[in-house]
Amino acid sequence: MPNCRVGDRADATLASSTRFVELDATAWTTNTVRVMERNISPSATFDLAAATLSVAVTKRRVP
Repeated sequence: MPNCRVGDRADATLASSTRFVELDATAWTTNTVRVMERNISPSATFDLAAATLSVAVTKRRVP
């Protein structure tokens, strides 16, 4: 993500409907967002390589 910085708010979503997947996103370093996926179902499997991931970053306000 161009121009993102550590401390900016990051959100990630999948285009497909997956109710057993949780996503966490964080502005990791300058221009980099890290997304972590958790499968909360012990029996469900997902092909994340074929999924479309959307990421949005909101800049934090610096006084």
